[in-house]
Amino acid sequence: MTDATPPPAAPGGRITTRSPMSDGEWHRLHPLTPLLRGGLFLLVMIGILVANLRERLFELFFPVFTDLPPGAMPPDPVDFLFSHNLFLIAAGAVVVVLVILLGAYRLSWRFHTLRIGDDVEVRSGVLFRTHRRAPLDRVQGVNLTRPMVARLLGLAKLEVVGAGLDANVKLEYLSAKDADALRSDILRLASGRRLAEAGPGTLAGGSLVRATAEAVGSGIQGLVEGEDFSDAEPESIVRIPLGRLVASRVLSGSMLWLLGLVVAIIVAASISTVWLLFTVVPTFLAYGAYYVRSIARGLRYSIAPTPDGVRLTFGLFTTISEVVPPGRVHAIEVRQPLLWRPFGWWSISVNRLSGRSSTDSSTDQLAAVLPVGTRDDVERVLRILAPSLPAEDWPRVIRDGVLGPAAEDPYVTTPHRARILRPLSWRRNGALLSADALFLRRGWIWRSLSIFPLARLQSIGLHQGPLARTMSTARVGAHVISGTVQTTVGVLDRDAAVRLMEDTARATVAAAAKDRTHRWAG
Repeated sequence: MTDATPPPAAPGGRITTRSPMSDGEWHRLHPLTPLLRGGLFLLVMIGILVANLRERLFELFFPVFTDLPPGAMPPDPVDFLFSHNLFLIAAGAVVVVLVILLGAYRLSWRFHTLRIGDDVEVRSGVLFRTHRRAPLDRVQGVNLTRPMVARLLGLAKLEVVGAGLDANVKLEYLSAKDADALRSDILRLASGRRLAEAGPGTLAGGSLVRATAEAVGSGIQGLVEGEDFSDAEPESIVRIPLGRLVASRVLSGSMLWLLGLVVAIIVAASISTVWLLFTVVPTFLAYGAYYVRSIARGLRYSIAPTPDGVRLTFGLFTTISEVVPPGRVHAIEVRQPLLWRPFGWWSISVNRLSGRSSTDSSTDQLAAVLPVGTRDDVERVLRILAPSLPAEDWPRVIRDGVLGPAAEDPYVTTPHRARILRPLSWRRNGALLSADALFLRRGWIWRSLSIFPLARLQSIGLHQGPLARTMSTARVGAHVISGTVQTTVGVLDRDAAVRLMEDTARATVAAAAKDRTHRWAG
């Protein structure tokens, strides 16, 4: 492990760079980038070959099913190539295609450059040039991803999260050491500090053989010794035991669907084997893959506060380390499924700008900051996600919000006349405004508490339908960026909801006026 001491400050409030790539000049990515990016096409070609050799593979692994009459199976492409003496020509064509692909990616790599100065800039493209720029004061976070193959080569992907849809700037690939140092420089620049003149250092590059040897050696050492996060605290504030992680996935809401699927498989097996093979079994396998990915993602989970924000690390095969700077969390939700209640387990998710497309499936994965934890784990995580909450608010969060309602409940709840609309959750159904946050509490079967920092709240609204007008109730909705956090709570007393809306509007303006978290070191 390297020393976690931050870089020394230079005269005039500047800090020295940790990465030689932060000198304001244009630099290329790692020389092995074409190999990793072109590897996707290699896998596609392998898939095509496997598809064409399916008969031979099927005969090799399942010989009992190949006892078919002549002509029942289509001709084998390999037999055709051998019978017409075309095998060497086909192999040569494959090699030529691979060389062309790698050459094209090598050319693309030479035109793909980055610069870290007042902004994060990336230029790419050979025929069609693209120039992307991410202002440092709009950086929402920096993610460091180490896919399994990249880890073996000692490389990593760096993703600068921007404030907009599909606004991220991706740097793939860098050496793991350069990526970690470059992330630190970007976060320190985003914090309001300036960089001094670039310190001495050497970039990964030059000879491809030398760069490959250094990267692979670093990757193998990292797998043996573990990841080196120089800016993180040495210990995570939360540890998730393997048994709890597996049990939480088994007891999740999707388990009910899985049990229903098992029943469907049993029924299908007694009726029709063909229907079982082509419909239910693939779905069952998809569920199995989901559980494996979910468990693997939480095996190396850690969360720790750093000077530049909250650092989250997760993933067994593909390791993702992301830093969420202060003031970038727009909403927090604590949830508890029904089957977790006997064990006192909870999960935490957040709404924050991910800078990714709405169709990106990884966006929901980045929302979960605590897969499963105890009450003490929840409090520790909430304290680093919402450090601005004063000490007097924490009883309202934990005792009255997460675990409540308690005696003398401060939350505005469902009035007696409308309890028929919330027969089970009328006690927990409620809202509360403090000086720094808005709290929305709901649910009896699936309990949850949503926390909205007022400095990040965009607006608040009231909604009434015909039934709500009849019972003089209203639904309160907090307007923040979209995500997994629930933003509404219904069946509140109308007059109380109107007062809550007016008070929240005034408090939001005051909180936004004094907020300085976007430049936390300025």
